[in-house]
Amino acid sequence: MKLRLITLSLALVAAPAMAHDFWLQPTRFQVASNAPLGATFQVGHGTLRERWNNNDRIVMMADFFAGRRIDRRSDLRSGGEADLVTRFAAPGLHVLGMQSNYAFSDLPAIRFNDYAKVEGLALIIAARQRAGKTAVAGRERYSRRAKALIQVGAQTAANQQFATRPIGLKLEIVPDRNPYALDASRMLPLHVLYNGRRLANATVKLTNLANDAKPVAVMVTDRAGRARFRVPASGNWLLNVVWGEPVAGDSQADFDTTFSSLTFGYAGAPAR
Repeated sequence: MKLRLITLSLALVAAPAMAHDFWLQPTRFQVASNAPLGATFQVGHGTLRERWNNNDRIVMMADFFAGRRIDRRSDLRSGGEADLVTRFAAPGLHVLGMQSNYAFSDLPAIRFNDYAKVEGLALIIAARQRAGKTAVAGRERYSRRAKALIQVGAQTAANQQFATRPIGLKLEIVPDRNPYALDASRMLPLHVLYNGRRLANATVKLTNLANDAKPVAVMVTDRAGRARFRVPASGNWLLNVVWGEPVAGDSQADFDTTFSSLTFGYAGAPAR
């Protein structure tokens, strides 16, 4: 498996691009059965990080566990310290999944081009070049997807299949190993799916949520949609990916972009 590692200086990461990054942030990732768990939706990094207070835009909020999908929309909250408050009765690895509806963005050409380059939006970049529109403002419709791995009770061998099973998101980061059961190498292999198919040339970033001004590692998926990261045994971690393609017949947008993330964390790591 040949993988490309990208080194990004903070100066190369445009603010509009970083501000798009979105994830589900539980107060903790390891909980006891039936214990209440609060979570917030977060967007941006460093000084641009903030709560995403748009629960009315959520079209799916669910708990994926042991082959079942449990609707959690009734656990969403407006106002207060948490955007979601839920409980898990059954021990094991639960995957919280979220999906938003569309929003629209219209960025000046230079900002849109920088954002598309940083996020590795190859189809969008190529389409703008072919059409001779790299100096034209970029109009996109975008939606968000997020997953969080919640370990309820003790770790078991059965959790491997729960962690590595896709939940059916349009754009999805799928671990090939359970992040809570990595070996001494601490290597986490993964693949990215787009509309159910392996996605090559997608830029995947790993960020330490305790120090999130910039990612700690950036990889580009290979032909089989694979990447891998070395993840420390402590802390709270974010993996995120963005992909977009041209869209026809939408008067408000030239491109359809999807943002997707996966979060997990280890016992004792403080939430931020």
